[in-house]
Amino acid sequence: MSVTVPSLHSIPIVSAPDEVRVMIVDDAAVVRSLLSRWIDETPGLKLVAALRNGREAIERLDHARPDVVVLDVEMPELDGISTLPRLLERRRDLTVIMASALTRDHAEVTIKALALGAADYVAKPLADGGVMTSIAFQRELIDKILALGLRRKKRPLPLHARSTVNPALRRLGGAAQCTLKWRTAAPEAAPGQFKLRPFQPMPPRILLIGASTGGPQALTRLVSRLDAVTETAPILITQHMPATFTTILAEHLARAGGKPVHEAVDGEPVLPGHIYLAPGGRHLKVARRNGTAVIELDDGPAIHFCKPAVDPLFVSAAEVWGSWNLALILTGMGCDGAGGAAEIVKAGGSVIAQDEATSVIWGMPGAAAAAGLCSAVLPLEQIAPKVSRLFLGARS
Repeated sequence: MSVTVPSLHSIPIVSAPDEVRVMIVDDAAVVRSLLSRWIDETPGLKLVAALRNGREAIERLDHARPDVVVLDVEMPELDGISTLPRLLERRRDLTVIMASALTRDHAEVTIKALALGAADYVAKPLADGGVMTSIAFQRELIDKILALGLRRKKRPLPLHARSTVNPALRRLGGAAQCTLKWRTAAPEAAPGQFKLRPFQPMPPRILLIGASTGGPQALTRLVSRLDAVTETAPILITQHMPATFTTILAEHLARAGGKPVHEAVDGEPVLPGHIYLAPGGRHLKVARRNGTAVIELDDGPAIHFCKPAVDPLFVSAAEVWGSWNLALILTGMGCDGAGGAAEIVKAGGSVIAQDEATSVIWGMPGAAAAAGLCSAVLPLEQIAPKVSRLFLGARS
């Protein structure tokens, strides 16, 4: 009697329902091995494939059934930007994180990948051995895989994580711990249940924006619809993003919105009709010198594990402009911006948060909403019209 032995590719990869299934695609064997070990060591994650190029990823996609793919930008045979649309065509609900070197070419490809449907990116350290020795890179990668993977599976953070930090996250630190703190405070709150504050009666004169995971995509859609604001008011943006990447993002936003966008320069005056983007690696702040509001770039330590961080912009703007400020907190992991939003509100300004349904990660806007700091919690498509009406004098 003959016995049919199934091939390895026909045997399903079994994982617990709550586990986030991860596929690594990188042509460097050392990187594949290292990332695989990090995933294996993290509770809640399961490695389902570690592959050399995009062609292998496409071939193994149906068998491995990943929730999250970490996709290298530059690979032989089929690179990341060519692989991405093919993966998403096969699995429209797939979450893809691009892994990019800190170079201009890679930054341009990564921004393009975000526009094509990648959920987020991680920037790999440039120095020899940097990936193997960078705790910050490990923290960022694992944080993002966990947060994006659980969101894709439509599962909340584990119950044990709401009162105590997941052991893997306790070891790594990072933005996910911050996300856990606000979820612990209000784990069951829905956007409509948050207490909203009234908008300030006077029209705002300054627009501040903070964003992180999913931010480049959200900013592109938002900036292109803010003509009524950009003609009369300055817009200052902090997006969690490293140097070089912010340069490319500024160029991309300028093309998308048809308005000048540039990385802020230390000491330059803040003027209506200009859009200022925090440069990667420095905190964007404002100060008043000789009666004029000017840009102040801060090279101090990271805040919320981020540099630039949103809080320094919001806190300094509250001191300089008081009730003239309208702050937007868009999609992002962690709780950066909530502390600064409290200062905006205390100084008489108003805050709008992006809602959970349209956020890639509802950490930053959720933290501000849970703290009762917002005057509105809105879908992304409703934010620009609302902002325009407020700047034109609407009271609500």
